[in-house]
Amino acid sequence: MTALTLSTAAASGLRADAIVVGVAKGPKGPVVAPGAEAVDKAYDGGLAGILETLGASGSEGEVTKLPAPSGFKAPVVVAVGLGAVPEDGAGYDAEALRRAAGVAARALAGAKKAAFALPVSDAADAGAVAEGARLGAYGFDAYKEAGRDEAAKGRKGPLGEVAVLGGKPRDAAYKAALARATAVTEELNRARDLVNTPPNDLNPESFAAVATAVGKEYGVKVQVIDEKALVKGGYGGILGVGAGSAAGPRLVKLSYTSSKAKKHLAFVGKGITYDSGGISLKPAGHNETMKCDMAGAAAVFAAVVSAARLGLEVNVTGWLALAENMPSGSATRPGDVLRMYSGKTVEVLNTDAEGRLVLADALWKASEEKPDAIVDVATLTGAMVLALGNRTFGVMANDDAFRAAIVEAAEEVGEESWPMPLPEHLRKGMDSPTADIANMGERMGGGLVAGLFLREFVGEGITWAHLDIAGPAFNEAGPFGYTPKGGTGSAVRTLVRLAELTAAGDLG
Repeated sequence: MTALTLSTAAASGLRADAIVVGVAKGPKGPVVAPGAEAVDKAYDGGLAGILETLGASGSEGEVTKLPAPSGFKAPVVVAVGLGAVPEDGAGYDAEALRRAAGVAARALAGAKKAAFALPVSDAADAGAVAEGARLGAYGFDAYKEAGRDEAAKGRKGPLGEVAVLGGKPRDAAYKAALARATAVTEELNRARDLVNTPPNDLNPESFAAVATAVGKEYGVKVQVIDEKALVKGGYGGILGVGAGSAAGPRLVKLSYTSSKAKKHLAFVGKGITYDSGGISLKPAGHNETMKCDMAGAAAVFAAVVSAARLGLEVNVTGWLALAENMPSGSATRPGDVLRMYSGKTVEVLNTDAEGRLVLADALWKASEEKPDAIVDVATLTGAMVLALGNRTFGVMANDDAFRAAIVEAAEEVGEESWPMPLPEHLRKGMDSPTADIANMGERMGGGLVAGLFLREFVGEGITWAHLDIAGPAFNEAGPFGYTPKGGTGSAVRTLVRLAELTAAGDLG
């Protein structure tokens, strides 16, 4: 994984494969951003003009490479677009820095070291550059054999090292920002790896094994409730979804505790390691990316481990509801009734609405510990993708202030989210003549219906929110900013920020 360092060295004397500078889009052409003064001076103040001649405008995501000035030890300067020049002399926001650093890191795949001379005015800026660079440098090639064919021979590994210029290696705030970026990006990239792993290698049992091994490494207590224990405990939702698969389901509990904690958060993640739709098979063309249906559990896993690595003064419990949804002679059928862990019965009208069933058991289990708040994360509904697109997740909650706090936290860390309602009139559509509730309701507003279903399984008096990450969890298009193609690690940073705010006493 890409190494991160802070450096006070001058850009001209740093031994690296490239110097990365920022260029913004001004009203009259490209403008060299702060941090690149020494580089611009070496071009006799003409860097902006040179870039404009080469076709650069400073637009977000734009990359322009040019030979470094005479006397520089790095041979190449990489100018990356930051977007519009901030108004009224304001600095560049953290997300602009993250995205620019991510684009530059991806453009430098195969290089050993690059110095990033982007606008850094404080420790938070340095952390944003480090975070973006590391996330942008991510690649998943575990299943590619180098040298297997001509195309493979030209494959480039990730950028080896990022030196953040303008950073202060001995300053406590800068060191803390770099340590945070290191921990969070390592765990977020681990979540991406899990999402990208083929389902023949990642099933509930192997996912649980990964969680156990990583938890042991970072002091997170892990309890795996296996199939036999699920039967004994009456976890009808998880068992019902996993009934058709040869790979048995699991419920994994991750516990991070702090001796100084005053609050307790519970995170619950949907972990369908492959979703065929069950007996209600998905239509052709909708199965190929269903290895990503465990992205919610991956996000929860990464967030709990991040909290442990950061030593946050808050207790965080993660629940991974793991199952594989397959059709077979033993699979749950449409029309079956499941008795959930809560004791409530659910008529299954569609076996492809399975995520809410595993989450229902995990939510009730999490509620038994009476946490201060529960947040569940799931690639739950195609309806949410239709509503918000591929880059924004929906946020529903039983508390408006908590929902607003989550949206604000997501914005702070650079994740796009949108507050969504839980209209009471949609609840009636899930009435069942046979059971307490059906797992399907009205087709229109299906993402909101799913949220209403989940609310039924949250303990009384507990603050709860639901994040539907079906859109941004898996990127089928080309990479952008620091987001790669494939698994993205959506919601990890939002959950970590919630834990940080709770530890600081700034959330509820």
